[in-house]
Formats: sequence, structure tokens, C-alpha cells
Amino acid sequence: MLMRIVMSALLAGALAGTLVFAGHMWKTTPLILQAEVYENGPAEGAGGHAHSHAQDQAQKQDQGAAAGHSHGAAAGDDEGWSPGDGLERHAFTLLLDVITAVGFAFILIGAMAISGEGVGWRRGIVWGLCGYAAFYVAPAMGLAPELPGMAYVDVVARQTWWACAAAATAAALALMFFASGTLWKIAAVILLVLPHMFGVPHPDFEAGDVPAELAAQFAVATLVVTGLFWMALGSLSGYFYDRFGDTA
Repeated sequence: MLMRIVMSALLAGALAGTLVFAGHMWKTTPLILQAEVYENGPAEGAGGHAHSHAQDQAQKQDQGAAAGHSHGAAAGDDEGWSPGDGLERHAFTLLLDVITAVGFAFILIGAMAISGEGVGWRRGIVWGLCGYAAFYVAPAMGLAPELPGMAYVDVVARQTWWACAAAATAAALALMFFASGTLWKIAAVILLVLPHMFGVPHPDFEAGDVPAELAAQFAVATLVVTGLFWMALGSLSGYFYDRFGDTA
């Protein structure tokens, strides 16, 4: 069973991570590069894209958003290492996308194994959509994806609330699908709304010079790319989990 889960997660994550990397290169990364011009200011933006520690964190936010969730941009005066433009940056984006996808694949396939039900690639899509709802849609309703130069929330507060919202949504979906009885359904609804009623962190400062239209394009692009990622991950996870079960 353990080898079945490991092999299924590695293969599904590697393929889905590569697919979402293509989506990032096509839709979200160009928007991030445009936003970096506004973050750097006119003088610096005209000479090229400088990658500060805050920009690197913003890039990681976009990549985490395609695996189901987005990270907040972190601000700091000290510049840390960041990959250079071009091939190096794309290579690290691909690596992070694949690692994130493999991690989510382990969570998804672990849940499939615990359910004890047959999956297959068709039902895997449903599992993927549940992961999409838990790890992206529900947290994004409280904390929208952010571009470099936008108002940001403290990283610890953002990630803590994100984890709570994702866990509560996942538990609510489990109760809706697997528990019977009116009380369990009521508990599921409470879990869905509870994180959004309490503790949603607020930005530390006002939004910068990033145009609202660019921010809206990024939010829509991230929504679509992340949704396709989770459908692909769910389908591939269900397919490989079912396939390795037949050969076990």
C-alpha cells in the first residue's frame, strides 16, 4: 500500500507540476514581471527587472497559488539570494511547481486511500476539485492572490490563517461527502464559514502603484491555472492509484 501511494504521488505530482509550470509561463509569470516594474519604480523598471527579496517571495506566492494555495509577499530591507532572469528563474519555478504538486498529490492520494473507495481518473477529478476548493478557493475568499507592489499581509499571519481555512474547508467537505446525519451537515456548514468570520488578516499598508486592471487579470489567471492544475492532479492521482492497485 505504501509503495502504491508513493509511486502514484510521485508520478501524478511530476506530471501535474510540469503542466502547471506551463500555465505559469503562459499566464501568470508575465503579469508578475509587469507588476515588478511598478514595484521597482519607473527609473529601475526602465533599466530591467531587479529581483529583491520581496519580489522573490511574490514569485513563490504565484507558484504556491497553482498548487492550491498563495503565499504573501514578504518585505525586508536586506536582499537575499534569488535566481537570475531567464533560464535560471524558469528552472527554479519548474522545480518549485513540481515539489508543490508532489506534496499535494501525497495529501490527495492519502485521502483516497483512507476513504477506501474506488477512484479512477474520472472520480479523481472530483477529488481534485475538492482539493481546489479547500486549498485555493476558500482561502482566496479571505486573502486574494497578490502581485509585487500590492498591499501585503504579514507572512506568519497570512499562512496561519490560510492553513486554518484550508483545514476547516477540507474537514467540511469530508463531513458533507462521508458523514450521514443532519447534525454533521450543519457542522460542515459551520466549518465552511467559521474561518471567514474570525481572524482574516488585513494588509499592513495601502496598495501601491499596481493598476487594478493588472491585479484583476492576475486574480483571474491564477484562478483558472490553479483550477486546471487541481483537475489534472486529481485525474492523474486517481488514474495512477487505480493502476498501481491493479498491478499490486
